[in-house]
Amino acid sequence: MTLISPNTVLANALTAVEDVLTPRIHSSKAQRIALVVGTQINGAPHAGTSLVQSMAFATAARLRDRHGLPVEVRFSALDNAPHDLVTDPASGTRYQRAYAQTLGTDGINVLVGTLYRPLFDALSERLGVPYDVETYSEQQETTLFRETWLRVLPRLEAARLWLAPSTGVPHLRVPCPSCGWAEKYAERTSVEPVGRGLARVSAVCLHHGPYTTTVTPTGGGFLDLATLYRNMVKELAALGERDVLQVMVKGTDWMPGSLLVDGAHQAVGLTRGQLPARLFCPMIVAETGAKLSKSLIRSGDGALPAGAEPWMLDTRKWPGTVGEFADRLLDLADLFLSHPRHFFRSYSAAELARLMSVPTGSPTA
Repeated sequence: MTLISPNTVLANALTAVEDVLTPRIHSSKAQRIALVVGTQINGAPHAGTSLVQSMAFATAARLRDRHGLPVEVRFSALDNAPHDLVTDPASGTRYQRAYAQTLGTDGINVLVGTLYRPLFDALSERLGVPYDVETYSEQQETTLFRETWLRVLPRLEAARLWLAPSTGVPHLRVPCPSCGWAEKYAERTSVEPVGRGLARVSAVCLHHGPYTTTVTPTGGGFLDLATLYRNMVKELAALGERDVLQVMVKGTDWMPGSLLVDGAHQAVGLTRGQLPARLFCPMIVAETGAKLSKSLIRSGDGALPAGAEPWMLDTRKWPGTVGEFADRLLDLADLFLSHPRHFFRSYSAAELARLMSVPTGSPTA
């Protein structure tokens, strides 16, 4: 498979892609490595999502073989993505009801099992890399996550401009306990610490008016944090697993946001060596250079890029079996991981179509 990639400063500094993680692996003295990849489960995965997920499995296998450490992939299923959006006609306030509150635990498990587990099972079987799925609902319920949030809350003043540079107010949503609706932008939501390890959240429900919830390490409402805020708390909580190095696997579009999250980490007291390990994977773009976005295309604000194929917006439309799709993705992962020049760059939808068209086992692959 012919692929020509330009050199970059980072690619020139590395022999292999995974070398970018070597300093953290050595300094952490970890006994295990977990590749953590998160996805909003607001519909069928698109090409970029599946590509990043396959990269997580392929990189995990390379780290296992190189460092002799047990590895795993952790899939964070973000079921706090909006399912329904409405505007309160009286106040003009936007409200949302997330997938978690709309579908419930059983519905979320069916959705993940239908749309994501078949590919994960295929990737895991082929590479011998185990995986685990944790929904955001489950994560925010854990004592570790809540204790981390409660510990950060009194120090949030130092980090607020990193997490919300435009407003200085990093917000959270605690959905109404009666109906599950929450203010999308939390304009009328307030939070205050009320003693050691407790916080009081007050908000206004679309249907039930004002309500108050006391958050504790073991309960007290669904903590739906804004994206940068959530990532800071999640990554701080990851430090609690001292024997596991957690590597956050993301698309390259996340890189600017991660700079702000790292600023927030340092504002609340982390040193440079404690910042999370991350791996930014190749991004799929349109001919304009913009990220391939199914939401823009579906809203009419964008068109299917030249050379793109229908399966790129909904991987269920791949013209073959899940196993064949996994094989193609792993062939592509091997190609991208074969040289840092191929990994630390973006690919057009047309180029992705070309690369994925080479049959598995082809002499040109």
